[in-house]
Amino acid sequence: MSWASSEIVNILVFLLPGFVAAAVFYSLTSHPKPNEFGQVIQALVFTMVGHSIAWTFRQILGSSISWSNGLEAVVSVLSAVIFALGVASISNNDFAHKLLRRIGFTRENSYSSEWYSSFAQNPDSYVVIHFRDGRRLYGWPVEWPSRPQQGHFRVVEGEWLNQGEDARHDETEAEIHETVFSVEDVTMVEFIKGEKVAED
Repeated sequence: MSWASSEIVNILVFLLPGFVAAAVFYSLTSHPKPNEFGQVIQALVFTMVGHSIAWTFRQILGSSISWSNGLEAVVSVLSAVIFALGVASISNNDFAHKLLRRIGFTRENSYSSEWYSSFAQNPDSYVVIHFRDGRRLYGWPVEWPSRPQQGHFRVVEGEWLNQGEDARHDETEAEIHETVFSVEDVTMVEFIKGEKVAED
């Protein structure tokens, strides 16, 4: 029984870099987590990268430092996390797909959905938010949900747009410092080019 426990601990220590790196990647990107099998595969990829970098460091440094199993585990985790940070940056900024689009290999992008892509590719735009009840709000989006099914908008310097003769008076002139509302209340978002509003 102690042998089995020891083997399980060794396997978990070996896989630790991958699971930590995968957690870092998904906490920094809008990509939804895959199913359990996909998560294990991604963790294995991050694990192999982390251990490969640690092995490379061990070969370079040689006998200049005392290389223990604990040190190798730490270096593997740090290496996998740094790699995950790089992959997250590439994904969040569309670097790889942008290059591939330029040379004609794809028309896709790195973003998780068309929704997220629209916000990411319009960083200098105001928005007009169309609500299910017919109201429209113009303002600067400070935060928005990564997916169109859940989450909240945070809009500053907002103004309700006049909806015609049936509009309420308080919606024609009111300027709103900041508002937060659920994406479930939204039917459409328009992007309008403009200068970014300075946030306090």
